[in-house]
Amino acid sequence: QVQLVESGGGLVQAGGSLRLSCAASGRAFGAYPMGWFRQAPGKEREFVGRINRSGDTTAYADSVKGRFTISRDNAKMMLYLQMNNLKPEDTATYYCAARSLASVQYNYWGQGAQVTVSS
Repeated sequence: QVQLVESGGGLVQAGGSLRLSCAASGRAFGAYPMGWFRQAPGKEREFVGRINRSGDTTAYADSVKGRFTISRDNAKMMLYLQMNNLKPEDTATYYCAARSLASVQYNYWGQGAQVTVSS
């Protein structure tokens, strides 16, 4: 198993930047493909992006493509989400997630970090 804890959320003005971090503990972090998701009030959770185990392949939702960047440091057991040019519609609780290779869905989740973008 792996335990995940997000940090780095906060309040930022539109056009600003934030970097979320996700600290992992437990089994080998590098064994897990990782993803970021978000959930705004009154809306369903949505996919933000994902990164493969080695960190050399990423994919993003169209809504964040070109503005957000996912990276990981397997030696430090850390996952990151760099968010630039933030918009009010990016306001949400952001979750990091890990997917064991035996699973087709993400099966380990952090507690979430709040990001609020003011206009």
